[in-house]
Amino acid sequence: MVDDMVLKAQRFINGVYKGKLGINPLVETGTTSWGLMFALTRALQYELGITSLSDTFGPTTMSTLQSKYPVINGGTSQPEHLTMIIQSALYCKGYDGGMIDGTYNSRVAASIAELKQNMGVNSTFPGSDLVPKVFKGLLNMDAYVTVNGGSDTVRAVQQWLNGSYANRRDFNIIPADGHHSRDVAKSMLFAVQYELGMADGTANGVFGPGTQSGLRSHTVATGSTSRWVQLFSAGMILNQRPVAFSATFNSALASAVSSFQSFVKLPVTGTGNYATWASLLVSYGDQERNGAACDGVTLITPARAATLKAQGITYVGRYLTNPYPMNPGDSLEHKAIQPGELQTIAANGLRCFPIYQTFGRDSSDFSYPLGRAAGQAAVNAALDHGFKAGTRIFFAVDYDALDGDVTGSVLPHFKGIADAIADDGGRFEIGVYGPRNVCTRVGEAGHATASFVSDMSSGFSGNFGYPLPDNWAYDQIVTRTIGSGNAAINIDVNIASGRDIGQASFNAPRTPLPDTNLQSSVLAAMKTDIGKYMESIGFANDGGLRYYSHAECFQAVVLEYDTVSTLLAYRYKMRKALIQTSAYWEMRHVDLVDLGVDTGVANTFRTTGYFEDSSTGICQIFGRTAVLAWNHAIRRGYAEGIIRDVSSAEDKYNIWEDCRNDDQFAMSTVPLIHLWNSDGAPGNSPEENPLRPMSLDYKESETLQILRRYQGPEGSEATQHAKQRLALYQIFEKYNAISRNV
Repeated sequence: MVDDMVLKAQRFINGVYKGKLGINPLVETGTTSWGLMFALTRALQYELGITSLSDTFGPTTMSTLQSKYPVINGGTSQPEHLTMIIQSALYCKGYDGGMIDGTYNSRVAASIAELKQNMGVNSTFPGSDLVPKVFKGLLNMDAYVTVNGGSDTVRAVQQWLNGSYANRRDFNIIPADGHHSRDVAKSMLFAVQYELGMADGTANGVFGPGTQSGLRSHTVATGSTSRWVQLFSAGMILNQRPVAFSATFNSALASAVSSFQSFVKLPVTGTGNYATWASLLVSYGDQERNGAACDGVTLITPARAATLKAQGITYVGRYLTNPYPMNPGDSLEHKAIQPGELQTIAANGLRCFPIYQTFGRDSSDFSYPLGRAAGQAAVNAALDHGFKAGTRIFFAVDYDALDGDVTGSVLPHFKGIADAIADDGGRFEIGVYGPRNVCTRVGEAGHATASFVSDMSSGFSGNFGYPLPDNWAYDQIVTRTIGSGNAAINIDVNIASGRDIGQASFNAPRTPLPDTNLQSSVLAAMKTDIGKYMESIGFANDGGLRYYSHAECFQAVVLEYDTVSTLLAYRYKMRKALIQTSAYWEMRHVDLVDLGVDTGVANTFRTTGYFEDSSTGICQIFGRTAVLAWNHAIRRGYAEGIIRDVSSAEDKYNIWEDCRNDDQFAMSTVPLIHLWNSDGAPGNSPEENPLRPMSLDYKESETLQILRRYQGPEGSEATQHAKQRLALYQIFEKYNAISRNV
């Protein structure tokens, strides 16, 4: 909705400061935004004579404002434009700013007084004077009234913190909107440090050794009455515990503390001791605690298993896969579960919970197709290692996912995981590893039944200011090396809630056998599974605008050429799913335009001898690509045949015609293109870095590269499609694995 006075504020900035603030003109929408607040901040800096302007109201802006205008009101002398900045900002915050005419009149004064009351600083900074701390709070998007269902009790805590500590040098006025947040959590640490007597410059909002030491001597308990109780009850409220905000520690607070301690697995005392303070103030809590669980990237040997047992650990988290190829001696060489390791874990009385992580370092690694791929890949890997049905697999979100990332990327990703697990028959449970907000939202969406919380990353925005998820199973709090000599092991220590207990016995692992013909018993399910996935990414089973339906592609690629694909996969030491995925994907993409182009290419060559290359046939192969792949295979001894001239139109046309009209030849060319691409696509433009020689144990990163290279160069449409094809590959691999392990 357009606000005429906000629109006037935008026009004021654009008119008075045109070309002066180092930013583009504001779009005059009449709505408040960070862009407008940043512009007002820059305008203030300009009026203060600061030459290096920025969006941040930082120390230089604060000190300069304090020096030049420590107090602004109707009786002080300040530039007209400075007052107009104040008036504009008031309208952006929802207050009356007068006429944006440069006059600090009674309307402006009343709004400043109301603003300070809403902030909770009306006693600290009485009256209608605008002081630098309040000016800073005016020039941001923080709300000082409850918004979006905010809690009045949380707002009371926020206002109390502002009123109690806003006069301290490094304490910034925080929102009073009824919602816990990163800024509110940090303000609590400042408050604790100020109450411990730390001076300005020493207090820093960090839960460091001095703060920890001070809190150990400030236990609060039933009967206590003090500001420390008020801080403690504030911490309980911000962690969503149902208590009153009070300076008196009564029996109701003691009962709520006992409940909280039980929830986070602390000794239940009903008192505000150090460990409880720590759990309220920082995500990792008391890092001196010992946990009953751990996770790590180190091989569990019998000696290391004994070390874990001696430390009181029962549950061990280990990774199902390592997406990157490792050389001996690499630091992550044993990140994935190693042969015989699960048997060692079980034999020593430990239990294992599996973790699935591929990349997962930013939002681009999360989407519905990649979730489908992750779900099926995790199932395949869990079965390979011997995990039994009913095991919960924890899927990792190992980065600081902002709330928008969770909505746009992470939740669709876990929907993909859930769909893949459901299509597999629901053999495995789904867990989520990540920051508190990620775990909570994935669980609330119904995509995970337990959380493995990365609380050790206390600076993550998804941890700072969020409570521990209700469905937490493991709480990761600190990295520690335990044991000595060959029994030493570096682990992440986890508190265990008992919601997940891992597995203590395992099936025999599946060995990496070569592929066989598909078992007839899997074909119907395979066809259904592939069709459902393709529908989920926009490909109608009846073909839609494409030339071939799902049934036609499945018949041609999977059924008619199963024996051919099996022999090719065996000959070239690659997974048959690589051949099937590329061929099926390309055939599903053929449309009438492609067929028309092919006809034009053939007619032109026959009449003029000119060859205008195009992708053709059920596997959509270019003539030039086919020549280069076959030449490479012949030179390397992968295949027999004659070397063709890649510069010859006739040679390229002839092999193009074979790919167009001879489906078996096209299918036989697909694995040669994969081999050529794994060797870096020599002769292509551009060439690529060679991968490992093709093998049955290709990692996911290598498989993804092969799938992408088949279609095109990095950064093209092929990159986006490769992630979708990786999910398709995992479905093909699922049924090939079943067939070869019968």
